[in-house]
Amino acid sequence: MKIIILGAGQVGVTLAESLARESFDVTVVDNDRSTLSALSSRLDIQTIEGWASHPETLRRAGASEADLLIAVTGSDEVNMIACQVCFSLFKTPRKIARVRAADYLDKEGFFSQENMPIDVLINPEQVVTENIHELLRHPGALQVLDFAEGLVQLVGMRAYQNGPLVGHAISYLREDMPNVDTRVAAIFRKGQSILPTANTVIEIGDEVFFIAARKDINAVMSELRKAEKPYERVMIAGGGTTGELLAREIEKDYAVKIVEISEARAMQLAEKLGNAIVLNGDATDRNLMLQENIENCDAFCAVTNDDETNIMASLLAKRLGVREVITLISKSDYVDLLQGSDIDVVLSRQQASTSSVLSHVRQVDVTEDHSLRRDAAEAIEAVAHGNSATSQVVGRAIDDIALPPGTTIGAIVRDGVVYIAHSDLKVMTDDHVILFLVDKSQVHEVENLFQVKRGFL
Repeated sequence: MKIIILGAGQVGVTLAESLARESFDVTVVDNDRSTLSALSSRLDIQTIEGWASHPETLRRAGASEADLLIAVTGSDEVNMIACQVCFSLFKTPRKIARVRAADYLDKEGFFSQENMPIDVLINPEQVVTENIHELLRHPGALQVLDFAEGLVQLVGMRAYQNGPLVGHAISYLREDMPNVDTRVAAIFRKGQSILPTANTVIEIGDEVFFIAARKDINAVMSELRKAEKPYERVMIAGGGTTGELLAREIEKDYAVKIVEISEARAMQLAEKLGNAIVLNGDATDRNLMLQENIENCDAFCAVTNDDETNIMASLLAKRLGVREVITLISKSDYVDLLQGSDIDVVLSRQQASTSSVLSHVRQVDVTEDHSLRRDAAEAIEAVAHGNSATSQVVGRAIDDIALPPGTTIGAIVRDGVVYIAHSDLKVMTDDHVILFLVDKSQVHEVENLFQVKRGFL
């Protein structure tokens, strides 16, 4: 597959790295020569210098032969015009664009083949907002992901001392919760992946990823750590696009305070938001935080556009007694550095963008594709097609499917019913199969597994 990425900012670079690792034919377009030079020196990709929306630049990038255009420059307008040019002049089959301005997104019918021919819109800020909201709903989770339109959730948690399951084998889960079906999809211990078996013993500090029906998630979480009281009070540092979206999303469910350093922006937010309290100030100001009784806060979400501010504000909030600290980071090096620190959850803007794109580059029917653990692992929802004569999965029990190394099937959703994966469970046509890959280099093997093959025996 030939893919053109417009924009070599942090999102474009992260996408290029991820797709190049999977051996896609990638071309990156940007007008910054030094950035492109640095990128081409470490990745096996092509680069084109020029303005991303100009027809001549897109022609040189190979838009007429491309299978997919991903427009992620810093300008909504450039991204949209580039998609229009590729549609009108080069007939590029699929076009993905990052569009963030609410004024565009709120216009029903605007993004259509007749008006603005963009096949898929991605909005990283909205993805981040949804991720944080799920974390607030599930105190103690490191990551919460939806599959099968929310019927199934994959949750990552860190096992803490005195957790009910710590020191026990995974098989103890079934004994302790006979009426709840779940499956541990993967365990990461000291940064290394472990494929769990019934006899695997959970240790303190393990990152445990499990899958269950949405209704059973909280019950399973309580097995890994003591049940926590639901969050009630949330403080948000940063009133930019992400901060505003998050405040809008959660202000009906929580007592929300939002701290914004710009007086003009704080006044705008105060007019826009309904229930949230808007404070004009610096989230790294200890006196302000104490004055606002931050020690009584259940969760602190640092979502400014500055990584350093987010880190310092989060460390201060944690030291002053906040139960849960969630920090949004742009620089990938910082994400790795902060793992295991006093900050409870580190979210990556780039990973949010990558996850939004991944399902659209797969060669099989994939409805969800999430990059996990700083792009090292992957969770996929693939739809099984064909029959026992044309498919390597349909009509076969999970134990009989030749899964790639490091790959597990966590659950199957059939006609709206969730079936947690056990060895004798069979895959049927049109099943939604949720897989976990601890090694994402195996993703093409999974694609091959789900491809319908004429005359397959």
